[in-house]
Amino acid sequence: MERMPAWADAVLVPLISIILAALISALVILAIGEDPWEAVKLMVNGALGSTYGWGYTLYYTTNFIFTGLAVAVAFHARLFNIGGEGQAMLGGLGVAIVCLYFPWPHWTIALLFATLSAGLFGALWAFLPAYLQAKRGSHIVITTIMFNFIASALLNYLLVNVMRPQGVMDPATAKFPEAASLPTLHEMLTPLGIAFSKSAPANVTLFVALVACVVVWALIWRTRLGYEIRAFGHSESAAKYAGISPVKITVVAMLISGGLAGLMALNTTMGEAERLILNATEGAGFIGIAVALMGRSHPVGVAMAALLFGFLYQGGAELALWTNIPRELIVVIQALVILFTGALDNMVRMPLEKLFMAFKRGQA
Repeated sequence: MERMPAWADAVLVPLISIILAALISALVILAIGEDPWEAVKLMVNGALGSTYGWGYTLYYTTNFIFTGLAVAVAFHARLFNIGGEGQAMLGGLGVAIVCLYFPWPHWTIALLFATLSAGLFGALWAFLPAYLQAKRGSHIVITTIMFNFIASALLNYLLVNVMRPQGVMDPATAKFPEAASLPTLHEMLTPLGIAFSKSAPANVTLFVALVACVVVWALIWRTRLGYEIRAFGHSESAAKYAGISPVKITVVAMLISGGLAGLMALNTTMGEAERLILNATEGAGFIGIAVALMGRSHPVGVAMAALLFGFLYQGGAELALWTNIPRELIVVIQALVILFTGALDNMVRMPLEKLFMAFKRGQA
């Protein structure tokens, strides 16, 4: 018998977890001598009170959708891809190669090939950890986190010694050509008569991320491969008995996961910086883990959780700018959200299950 309705598991449990995290965060803010209510109002106004704030919130949301989907796909195969940072870095390299070394007549064509290149580079960076897990038994968490450091070192070397223009001190490539420049939301909405901040970095990649959500949903729940990934994640022994190859599923799931993480570079490298720079990922690969956990590895949940963390990022920046509350407090809030939606998930789930069971018995 079902202990709790699906809607309660998908909505009520995360919502209560967020409320608990917010209450503890409020106590922390009180402890440092600030007003929690004023802090909340400042965060909401800074992240959602203007098109400038919305632009940054949606920019961060786009990053977190890609990395959240990457982790979610791996989760469905019972794999813990903690290498989203490195895969996004290599995705940026793929974007830079396409944008710098090939002439494009229009940004739409450049975006298409940059998407393919970013996904390919991210997938290739996930291949070796996947192969080592599938064939040699090397733990995917260890290998993927090691590959994050290797990716960072590789990108640092390439930007300093190979791709940096002569006479430039910054470890970065040249700016991409105009034909490879993606339109911002300001440029897209102005012809429709909608005023949107010109300074906000949100761009057309947001819609690519939403399309990725639909594609991942169709892949996981409407294809044979998705069924095999989910079956393998639920029970490896049962999947083997059904003729599903563990090696194939491990490698394919990680390739898809790495490709999705690599797509994040479309937003940071092609959309915002318009060149390849160091540290463009800014920890989004790790935030993707929290987004996938909170979104229950479902694309709709991932998109909603990504919006929440986008709000926390932008609201936290405003909080640090206008109050004495340190920027690190937002990291504490994020950690509390992760704690309640991940490690302490059963602390909320089990009482709710008992409540629903008691309600059903009362109706019987």
